[in-house]
Amino acid sequence: MTISALQSARAKYQPKLPNSLKSTIKLVEGEKTQSIADQNEIQKLFPNTYGMPIITFEAGDAKKQYPAVNVGVILSGGQAPGGHNVISGIFDGIKNINPASKLFGFLGGPGGLVDHKYVELTAEVIDEYRNTGGFDIIGSGRTKLEETAQYDKGAEILKQLDIKALVIIGGDDSNTNACVLAEYYAAKNMGIQVIGCPKTIDGDLKNDMIETSFGFDTATKVYSELIGNIERDANSAKKYWHFIKLMGRSASHIGLECALQTQPNITLISEEVELKKQTLGEIVDYMANIVAKRAANGENFGVALIPEGLVEFVPEMKALISELNDLLAEGSETEQKFKSFTNKAEGRAFV
Repeated sequence: MTISALQSARAKYQPKLPNSLKSTIKLVEGEKTQSIADQNEIQKLFPNTYGMPIITFEAGDAKKQYPAVNVGVILSGGQAPGGHNVISGIFDGIKNINPASKLFGFLGGPGGLVDHKYVELTAEVIDEYRNTGGFDIIGSGRTKLEETAQYDKGAEILKQLDIKALVIIGGDDSNTNACVLAEYYAAKNMGIQVIGCPKTIDGDLKNDMIETSFGFDTATKVYSELIGNIERDANSAKKYWHFIKLMGRSASHIGLECALQTQPNITLISEEVELKKQTLGEIVDYMANIVAKRAANGENFGVALIPEGLVEFVPEMKALISELNDLLAEGSETEQKFKSFTNKAEGRAFV
């Protein structure tokens, strides 16, 4: 593959590492973990994996000899710059432990594990993708691992390749799948570790141990740059209002972070709307009042940030959506009624 001078220079970049990972390391077990809520219920669902200790890395004294280990990796969900470097880091880490270690990538997301589609990631392959964006090294997918048959099919190929650890790089759904998979393999004593790596544009995988996830970091920086450009344009022309819809169907972290970086005139936070039980009318009045106040000051321009999932957080709309879902659920009388219509006109008349 022919690469440009820029790509060649970018490939030589060495990501910064914390001091504890720059040389020999040792693992230190900390206190046992627990969920922030519903501890008893979750422990019943995950009896073999609940309450595992926190593991921290510290600089070690002398390099130890470890046996070779085979590791599998899966990219799940939407792409984000950083995925290739996570895989590169896994490759470098296991090769540093033992040069005979191998890394296998499952193609097209979790479906590759079930369908036994994989490729060995060698140094030649890894070096072509260092410091590059996208998930194209092995591809991604959104197959959900929810059935016992899927777990067993995955176990077949993991045993065949002698894989002892499986890394799933993805968001909240993907990491939930990783938890279920880890519990199943632990219950069967299969000797396969399942590790989840947080990757999400929504920024909803966060705790004391996760400062931020890649995906979210990239999205907010790119969005903030574009929002800043629009704000500069609005302030220059002084005659337009820009209403910008941001990603964030189930959380407003992107909207909040972009607002902190760009200081727009209006920012709607879905969770705040839900907490205050605001109606659509109240939201419109709030925005209209700001537009009117700025107009009174001769400022007929501005920027408003709106999360894409706002409507689902408005209590009255949330209730409406729930009722519609019940009415249109499979097997309901309403569904049968809609199916009985011979044309769209009958359906519109019924509604």
